[in-house]
Amino acid sequence: MINVAIDGPAGAGKSTIARAAAEKLGFIYVDTGALYRTVALYALKNNILDDKDKIVSMLNDIEVNLGFADDGAQCVYLNGEDVSPLIRTPQISMGASKVSAIPQVREFLLDLQRSIAKSNNVIMDGRDIGTVVLPDADCKIFLFASPECRARRRYKELVEKGESVTFEEILDDVSKRDYQDTHREIAPLRPTDESIMADTSELTLEQSIEFIVNIIKENM
Repeated sequence: MINVAIDGPAGAGKSTIARAAAEKLGFIYVDTGALYRTVALYALKNNILDDKDKIVSMLNDIEVNLGFADDGAQCVYLNGEDVSPLIRTPQISMGASKVSAIPQVREFLLDLQRSIAKSNNVIMDGRDIGTVVLPDADCKIFLFASPECRARRRYKELVEKGESVTFEEILDDVSKRDYQDTHREIAPLRPTDESIMADTSELTLEQSIEFIVNIIKENM
C-alpha cells in the first residue's frame, strides 16, 4: 500500500487539495481533522469542551467512523449519525484544536487512522500524520501558506456560505490556532526531516492540486 502524509496549519487547503489529489491518483482520502472536529462537536453539545477530564470520560460514550459516498466524498459519523455538515464552523475548529491536545483523544483515534492506511492506498492529511500517525509514509508533504493568505481564503468561504464574519476575526482565529497547534505538548505541528515543503500562498487551487500530485508521483 502507498501512504501519503500531508501535514500543515489550519486553513492551508490540505483537505481540498488532498481530496482532489486522491481522486486524480485513485487513492482513498482521509481527513483526520474531521475526526477531531467530531469529538469536539460531541464535547460542545455536552458543554464540556473546557473540561479535559470529562472529555476523556466521554470517549467511552462515542463511536466515530469514516464512510465514503458514491462520489468518493468522505463522510464522518458520530454514533451512527452523519455529522459532516456540522463540523466546519470556526467554533468547532477551535474546539478541535483543544481536544487534539489531549493524549487520550489522540490515542482513541489513532487505531482508526492506521487501520485505514494499512488496507488502502491513502492520502491522509492532518497535523501529525508524518510525525506520529504514519511515520513510515512513502511520501511526506508539509503544505502551508501565509496566515494572511489562509485567512483570506477562509473569509471568502464563510461569506459565500452567508455567515457574518470579518477578516480580522478570521485572521485572529488562524493565528490562535497556529499557536495552539505548534505549542501543544503532545504531537505539535511541525515538518519532519523527510517532509517536502509546499508553499501554496501564490498558487491557485488548481495549481496547488497539480503541484501536490506531481510531488506524490515523484515520490511513489
